[in-house]
Amino acid sequence: MRTNSIRTAFTVLAAAALAAVTGTASATPAASHPAKQRQASPVLVDCFWHPDVRPAEFILACGDGNSRLVSLHWSHWNQNSAVARGVNMVNDCKPYCAAGKFHAYPVVVTLDHPQPWKKKPQLQHYTRMTLIYTHDHPDGYAQKVSYPLWN
Repeated sequence: MRTNSIRTAFTVLAAAALAAVTGTASATPAASHPAKQRQASPVLVDCFWHPDVRPAEFILACGDGNSRLVSLHWSHWNQNSAVARGVNMVNDCKPYCAAGKFHAYPVVVTLDHPQPWKKKPQLQHYTRMTLIYTHDHPDGYAQKVSYPLWN
């Protein structure tokens, strides 16, 4: 009789184990074809460490605000690069910055070199900005200027 009890207990345990394995397997999706996750477009990180997509304005001179991009109209924004037209407002700082005047310079802005953002590694952010002045450019600036963007 003891043999029948052991056999019955073994059968019940085996059935329970089989049911647990089968139940788990049927509840899990097949992993042979992992679903592609849609990667979000890279962001542009501002002076206050806020990520943004297609901002209308962007401060270039974080310390004093003497150079900023305004009226940005984005024609392109994807995994590799972004392009906008806008205006770079630059203080001439004559005779000194507090008494200077802001001048408007039309620009084409390009963003590229996306990398994982150190603050939020799950987000990609653009790490280089290039300004191409379409007419005049501020004194001391080249017609085309590239800036590394912070991490």
